[in-house]
Amino acid sequence: MARKHILHMITPLKHMSPFDVNMALDAGFDAVVPYVGVGLDEVTGLVQDAIFSRPPDAGVDTGVFIAGKDVSLALDMFDAAKKAMVPPFQISVFADPAGSFTTAAAMVAKVEKALEKKFERGLKDTDIAIFGATGVVGFCTAVIAAKEGAKVTIVGHDGLERVGKVAAEMKSRFGVTVQPADGSTEAKKTALAEAAEVILTAAKAGVQVISKAQLAKAGKLLIAADVNAVPPAGVEGLGVHANGEPIDGGKALGIGPLAIGNVKYKVESGLFKKMIEAEKTVTFDFQDAFSLARELAK
Repeated sequence: MARKHILHMITPLKHMSPFDVNMALDAGFDAVVPYVGVGLDEVTGLVQDAIFSRPPDAGVDTGVFIAGKDVSLALDMFDAAKKAMVPPFQISVFADPAGSFTTAAAMVAKVEKALEKKFERGLKDTDIAIFGATGVVGFCTAVIAAKEGAKVTIVGHDGLERVGKVAAEMKSRFGVTVQPADGSTEAKKTALAEAAEVILTAAKAGVQVISKAQLAKAGKLLIAADVNAVPPAGVEGLGVHANGEPIDGGKALGIGPLAIGNVKYKVESGLFKKMIEAEKTVTFDFQDAFSLARELAK
C-alpha cells in the first residue's frame, strides 16, 4: 500500500483558512489536519510528534503548513518548526500566512514581467510605493521588492509611527532598507504617487487608496497593481482583470487582482505539489514562492 501524504496545518487563529485546506487537498494531499489556537511555544512539540510517529524515510511524505495572519509570528513558527527536526527524522515545512507569501510573490512577479516586456527594465532601482504595507501582503511585497534592488517606500495611512516600526523590522529581520512615509492625507498620497514609478496597493478589501485624480498627477508612473478584488478598487479605474493594459483615464499600465490571483493560486498549489513530489524534505517561505511566481508569471 502506498504511503499517505499527510499535511499538518498550524495556525495561531481560532480557525484554519478553508482556502488553504481546499488548496492542499486539491493539490493531492491524502489527509489535511488543522491545529488551531497554536502558540509559538507549542510548535516544537507538534512537529516532533509528527516526525517521530513515522519512520525517517516517511518524512518526505509528511508536511507542516504555517498559517495565520501575522507575518512575523508565522516566520518565527517557521523557524521553530525547522529547528524542531532531529535528523534523520525530518519533515517538510511551508509557510504562507493568510496567503500573503504567495500573493506578494505573484504581485511582484507580475510587475517585474510587465516592466521587462513593456519597458525593457527590471525591479532594480525602480521607485516603488506600497500602500497597505503594514498588512501581511504589503509587508511581504515590500521585502521581496527590496531584496530585488527596488527603491521601496512603504506608506502608512495613519502616519509614520506604525509604518516606521515595520520598516525597522524589515531591516532587522531581512537586512533590507525601505523608506517609511506618511500617507495620512490625500495631499501626501498625491506627492508619493508623483514620485513613484510603480504603485502597489495592498490595503483592506473595499478601500480605494489611489484616485484617478492622483493617477493623473503621477507623471513618472509606469505600472499600478492592486490585490483588492472587492469594489471599489484600490486604484480607481483599474479593472480586476487588467493584465498590463492602460488604466482607464491614465497612461500607466494596470495589473488587477484577478491577474495577480491567477498566479497566486498556481504558486500555492505548485508549492503544495512540490512538497508531495519531493524526493527529500523541503522548506518553503516567501522567497521560494517568488521563485516559482517568476516562472509562472506571463
